[in-house]
Amino acid sequence: MPSKAKATSQLIRAFEPYKEKKGEEYMSDAMRAHFTGILQKWKQELMEEVDRTVHHMQDEAANFPDPADRASQEEEFSLELRARDRERKLIKKIDETIQLIEDNEYGWCDSCGVEIGIRRLEARPTATLCIDCKTLAEIKEKQIGS
Repeated sequence: MPSKAKATSQLIRAFEPYKEKKGEEYMSDAMRAHFTGILQKWKQELMEEVDRTVHHMQDEAANFPDPADRASQEEEFSLELRARDRERKLIKKIDETIQLIEDNEYGWCDSCGVEIGIRRLEARPTATLCIDCKTLAEIKEKQIGS
């Protein structure tokens, strides 16, 4: 069975942190190439996980005579499909982020326009808000949700 935790926890972790050169401009060609590589690798690993899930479900599909066994299998498949649906949405967001890089629009906050920052983008390559704007958005969300 594919490991659900492994799919998201180790995907982005396997990269070399970017080392800025003295006087390097923010979102230089080298920085954009760095993030494009991270995003493409992440997308590839997500796509491989989707393939593993499909094969797993095909291989493991059985018509159990016991209703409890059948229900357990259906629940397992349901959970896997839900996880793959979240990953499908993430793949779409990765594609949108790669397009932002190609359009030289990547790395700046959608809300206030400041640099998001290399380390934040390495932690969350699909981030579109700087940490301050994201914090404010979360505070507003909590207030509205209460």
